[in-house]
Amino acid sequence: MSRLTDGAGGGGTGLGAVRQAVVLAGGFGSRLRPLTRTRPKTMVEVHGIPILRHQLDWLAESGVEQVVVSAGHLAPVIGDYLAAHQLPLRADVAAEERPLGRGGGLKFACAALAWPDEPWLALYGDIWTRFSLAGMFAHHRRHAALATVALPRPWLPRGSVDCDERGRVTSLVSHAPPPLRVNGGVYIFEPRVAELLPDEGDHEQGTLPRLIQERQLIGYLVDGPWRAINTPRDLDDIERELASSTDDV
Repeated sequence: MSRLTDGAGGGGTGLGAVRQAVVLAGGFGSRLRPLTRTRPKTMVEVHGIPILRHQLDWLAESGVEQVVVSAGHLAPVIGDYLAAHQLPLRADVAAEERPLGRGGGLKFACAALAWPDEPWLALYGDIWTRFSLAGMFAHHRRHAALATVALPRPWLPRGSVDCDERGRVTSLVSHAPPPLRVNGGVYIFEPRVAELLPDEGDHEQGTLPRLIQERQLIGYLVDGPWRAINTPRDLDDIERELASSTDDV
């Protein structure tokens, strides 16, 4: 992976910020049961705070002004939480009447964004992370691609992402040896990407391969903290890690 910007360096370059985002939170969270029997996966708590609230705070700190939550399973739980709490940004819920898949959920929710002619962030609702979104946006603008994906180091070994010499993603699944980089579930999309998303189905099966084929998907290296919370064990691990980092302060 050459010529990819490292996300550990912080701040932006005066190119502005992404003002809007979609959080994908429509899944059933089956692997997190029983925690997801009465709440969506994104409402599972990390350090006493829902994953979604961690994300909203991070996005607000990065200059995001509006978030649309793409919801499905137990969507009213998300709506009730957002209505009952003072939030650092505007947060809306786009509730699916039937499961649309991740790509369909993104397309449905992005129609409610306040600035349809501006770039937008998309992130999976089970991600806990902290890195420079300003740096990612500067990288996105510099490469003038339709889409940029965050590439963190995996918490546990798994398939890697391949890039060419200019930083364009060539494959989301690689068998390359360490150091690995994975799809971090955080994207910046140009407005035209909405047209490429499916009405139903997964964007990783159609939209992202098309962007790769057209050499329009750029990778952004992230070396800050990143965790995907898929199982109770993942939750226990991040709780221990955060508790340890707090004790060290």
